[in-house]
Amino acid sequence: MEFDYAWLLMAFPLAFALGWLASRLDLRQLRVENRQAPKAYFRGLNFLLNEQQDQAIDAFIEAVQNDPDTSELHFALGNLFRRRGEYERAVRVHEHLIARGDLTPAEHNRAQHALALDFLKAGLLDRAEAALRKLEGTSYQEEARLALLSIYERSRDWAPATEIAGKLDGSSRGSFGVRQAHYLCEQALAIGAAGDTGQALLLLQKAISLAPGAARPLIEKAKLEHQLGLNANAFNTLTQLEQAAPQAMPLAAELLAQVAKSCGQQTIALEKLKNNYDTLPSVDVLEAIIQLGDDRQSARDWYVKHLERQPSLLAASRWIAGERFENEQPHKLVQRALDQATKPLMRYRCAACGFEATQHFWHCPGCQAWDSYPARRIEEL
Repeated sequence: MEFDYAWLLMAFPLAFALGWLASRLDLRQLRVENRQAPKAYFRGLNFLLNEQQDQAIDAFIEAVQNDPDTSELHFALGNLFRRRGEYERAVRVHEHLIARGDLTPAEHNRAQHALALDFLKAGLLDRAEAALRKLEGTSYQEEARLALLSIYERSRDWAPATEIAGKLDGSSRGSFGVRQAHYLCEQALAIGAAGDTGQALLLLQKAISLAPGAARPLIEKAKLEHQLGLNANAFNTLTQLEQAAPQAMPLAAELLAQVAKSCGQQTIALEKLKNNYDTLPSVDVLEAIIQLGDDRQSARDWYVKHLERQPSLLAASRWIAGERFENEQPHKLVQRALDQATKPLMRYRCAACGFEATQHFWHCPGCQAWDSYPARRIEEL
């Protein structure tokens, strides 16, 4: 039986027509889906730009339902939930992303970072720490380490904070030597208070080697040495402070006077304080000079000298307190008023947030900044 080629000639056009029809149907369906997803996406973007977050979330949820495989929509939705404080919903979105098997490594790391931020914003520090630790070795490594540093500072967990700061030191984020020195000082204070003064001194010495120009390790070391009766060592430490960080001398001037008296170094200490005062006049340094007792110049003369260099209500109050008047009753009233007026001027003020305190802080309790308190009181700023 011979094959009828006429059927073959008829089959080719029929197959072509069926293929064309099927492709048109697929394209129509694709156009419908693509039309729905962008409309929802752009509607959500428009709501977001107009700060209508509720409507934006609804639009993004609709877009995600139309195109569940688009990771960008999930990221946008999760970030919106976090901004609104709906951390549980943000966590669910980002955990769903992490569980997907079709994400690229970069997208997976991005989702892991977003999940860590969810936990951090929610105050779940232990879960945030675990999530951030998983970002080690990724492109989010430095951001994760900074976040970990913030967690350890908030929880006052200084040992791991020192470890993380050591890893960040020398990175693109700059030097963390001074920050490490602060962490070591915090550990030394805790260990010293527990009675292990030897280990505390070792930690302080390590802090000095990490940040030779930092004032705090030297001051803390001198305090501990003075407490242990090692006044000669304390005097040498404060001499090092005067050379490395002379601007911080107002914080240690009184301690230097006490140490000098204990080890018989009054003359040398007085000379150092005078040199510091001539360069950077301060009431605290002035008080230490008077405490050591300058035979050539009385306390009254020193206060007058200070007033000649700069107006100071503190110095004026101290000068008046040392004067003798025929009628002491008005003098006492005036002195009490002056003492009341000078109290706010004796505070320290954070240069970062303006938080004021009667004592000097190395770590601002207001904004958590380090070294934001100048060594001088408000009146002298």
